[in-house]
Amino acid sequence: MDETSSDMEETNDQTPYFDKETEQEALVKHSDVTMKQRTPPYVYFLTVFAAIGGFLFGYDTGVVSGAMILIKQEFHLSSFWQELIVSATIGTAILGSLFGGFLNQRFGRKPMLIVSGLVFTVGAVVMGVARSREVLLIGRLIVGLGIGGASVTVPVYIAETAPSNIRGRLVTVNNLFITGGQFIASVVDGIFSPYKRTGWRFMLGLAAIPSIVMFFGCLVLPESPRWLLSRGFSQEAKKVLVKLRGTDNVKDEFSAMQTVCEEEESFRKTKSFSFSKSTTFQMVATKSTRRALLVGCMLQAIQQLSGINTVMYYSATIIQMSGIQGDQLAIWLAAVVAFGNFAFTIIGVFLVEKLGRRKLLLGSLAGVTLSLFLLGGAFYMAKQHDAAITFHEKTLSDLNNNKCPATGYCLDCLKEKCGFCYAKDSTSNPINGSCVPINLSSSDNTAAFGRCSRKDHSVTWSYQACPYKYAWLAIVALVLYIAAFAPGMGPMPWTINSEIYPLWVRSTGNAFATATNWTCNLVISMTFLSLTEWITRYGAFWLYGGISVFGWLFFFVYLPETKTKSLEELQHLFS
Repeated sequence: MDETSSDMEETNDQTPYFDKETEQEALVKHSDVTMKQRTPPYVYFLTVFAAIGGFLFGYDTGVVSGAMILIKQEFHLSSFWQELIVSATIGTAILGSLFGGFLNQRFGRKPMLIVSGLVFTVGAVVMGVARSREVLLIGRLIVGLGIGGASVTVPVYIAETAPSNIRGRLVTVNNLFITGGQFIASVVDGIFSPYKRTGWRFMLGLAAIPSIVMFFGCLVLPESPRWLLSRGFSQEAKKVLVKLRGTDNVKDEFSAMQTVCEEEESFRKTKSFSFSKSTTFQMVATKSTRRALLVGCMLQAIQQLSGINTVMYYSATIIQMSGIQGDQLAIWLAAVVAFGNFAFTIIGVFLVEKLGRRKLLLGSLAGVTLSLFLLGGAFYMAKQHDAAITFHEKTLSDLNNNKCPATGYCLDCLKEKCGFCYAKDSTSNPINGSCVPINLSSSDNTAAFGRCSRKDHSVTWSYQACPYKYAWLAIVALVLYIAAFAPGMGPMPWTINSEIYPLWVRSTGNAFATATNWTCNLVISMTFLSLTEWITRYGAFWLYGGISVFGWLFFFVYLPETKTKSLEELQHLFS
């Protein structure tokens, strides 16, 4: 075993299994010519239609934040069911990405984009017409397959069709469409939030519109020339490349692509005779690539374990937890959070080449950590200033199946799925608070009995959040969190993972890292609401903050800078 590993390390240290001149490096020879040529509008056209998959990714993961406020009232969902509906999409996205990777390699990028658009449409329709929580769950599961397929196909398709001089910029369009989709979703949530019974149906069902556009748009897109070449369709590949470049002068680029395809095919034939020589085995057995894989997987894990999708999926719920009253206000404030994510992602595009990957990521993660501790502190203060239950409303209804506490605090009341009824003193502080069951037969979740069951304007009824005059502190912490996360921790794990692996394990390394991202995403989204009950709301955010501290220390020690280094240099980065 030692001898085998030694041989593989020696082979890998000398050179990967391909020539030193990779496809990207070969294209440098004619990059001056490419930069002088005007990029055909057709390239932007296909980028936009493909990136609609990213938009739907962002929309379907973001829209659930506001929709869940109405859905949980419609179907009286427990915390478990809320987590299940939110995270079901992520679970099938894992499967969608794994199968999508195989399918787009077997049948092509274009067919996978078309199928993804169709799957998105079916999922949106099922969710929009759902009459039960089970049907709604099925719709979310279907949408997850579309998200997984699109997430693994769209970046590859754009990268393989874009000119070398603007490839990075065009691939970034997909990330912008993801955050843009989340922002548009939050605006749609705000528009339909007043409609308690039907609003969530429009929120979820409207995704069918862009998915139909994607489906028909992708029908007229060309197949990736690189995929065509890898399947032996060289003449068709050259025709597509000529159309994409807007010139017949594609000889150098086509030759470079042809050379790499031939070498990859030779590698597969040579190395596929036994498991001991498989790419995956060699990646893990070789010290340098094993280190790269560890860093790559940690980047994706910390991105999720620092709580980003807790903030994006549950932003409206978190805002209500902080003490903000009213569904519509919470949903619109969640839209502010989503817009911040979109805006600061754009800023990150301009910072990455100026600051470098390492500095941008470490600075971003430091800001994320501080914001998480601040957010936890806001909820801790809310707990310390929680309104007390001092008024007990006795009625005949109170004697039957009433589990609402007669003493304690507002948070204790809401934890038992009851509502808090209170008056205000001259400084708007809550007084004479009582815990009352919710009238589940009411569309507005009114009080089952007592002062708040009547239209008494001297008291206030709250069943989703406790009164807290420092609620703005949590909103500030959320905005700071997004401002810190979006430029660095958002895009850098994907950018760095695309650079740190040698060519011969680049696809495999990225596959493992992406699987790590989705798995941690699933864990976080499935456990957030339960964590707030098990270790308190502030404890959950302090836990995420602690994980972020560990991540910062790990990257400070093990993450090298990749800025300005050629791909050839990066192949020996961890040697």
